[in-house]
Amino acid sequence: MSTEQIPHGADPGEPDRVALHARNVSFDWSALPRHWVPGDPFATHMINVLHLLLPEGERWFVHVFKQALPLIRDERVAEDVRGFIGQESMHAESHQGVLDHFDAHGLDTRPYVNQISWMFGRLLGDRGHTGARAEEWVVERVSIIAAIEHFTAVLGQWVLDAGELDRAGADPTMLDLLRWHGAEEVEHRSVAYDLLQHLDPRYARRARGMAVAGPVFVWLWARGVRFLMANDDQCPRRIKPSVRQWLRTGRAGLTPSVRELGTAAPAYFRPSYHPSQHGSTSTAINYLATSPAALAAEP
Repeated sequence: MSTEQIPHGADPGEPDRVALHARNVSFDWSALPRHWVPGDPFATHMINVLHLLLPEGERWFVHVFKQALPLIRDERVAEDVRGFIGQESMHAESHQGVLDHFDAHGLDTRPYVNQISWMFGRLLGDRGHTGARAEEWVVERVSIIAAIEHFTAVLGQWVLDAGELDRAGADPTMLDLLRWHGAEEVEHRSVAYDLLQHLDPRYARRARGMAVAGPVFVWLWARGVRFLMANDDQCPRRIKPSVRQWLRTGRAGLTPSVRELGTAAPAYFRPSYHPSQHGSTSTAINYLATSPAALAAEP
């Protein structure tokens, strides 16, 4: 995209295009406390849901995008998709490390994760189609991924800006994982959307993807918070997952607020929407230049 082609509403001061590449990061979870936002199990588990959802979801993204590659007729789009595939593969493995730590330390996430695996593997998996029907099913799933990537970019920008987590004493290794991942989500926030526009630019397709993904995303997140808190034997029973708790932690800056997530889907439905209108690539690049994990991964 040249500077003359910057979508309406995008910041012209932002980098025009970033060459996407996977960073071979690693994290040591041996000292991770159960409630890594000190004294706040709700805020901790509100964010921990991402570890439950993302590994299976991002492996599915990679699977679908590999199927989409032969349909791409623009080498720049194909290059971005290949970079996206590399980054998402590393994201999945990095969050899997957190799940493995939870499972080994008394918080068994497998019942919930198995349900997520079934959803992506069976409900949204391959259906044995061939020819035009197979291509149609690829594009339909790309539309769902583009909608989900809108949410992950919003969350990525939020965690990059969430200074209250530092002031609350949140575990620095967890913050680095979340911010490294969030920065890459901001970095590649336009890829899924641009791929969808390349394969099918119709507004109806884009809107249908969000109509499916948005409610399911919120429902899975709410179920995940309830699951984690119900199965956390270190969580005081008096603390219950609730909208009231979400409002409290959102106001405190410890979780995304109701307003931040509540306005995400409507923005996507605007006919003039483009992902470049939201988030700061410069902020993402600056964090990746200082992230302990990203720096350690440099050759």
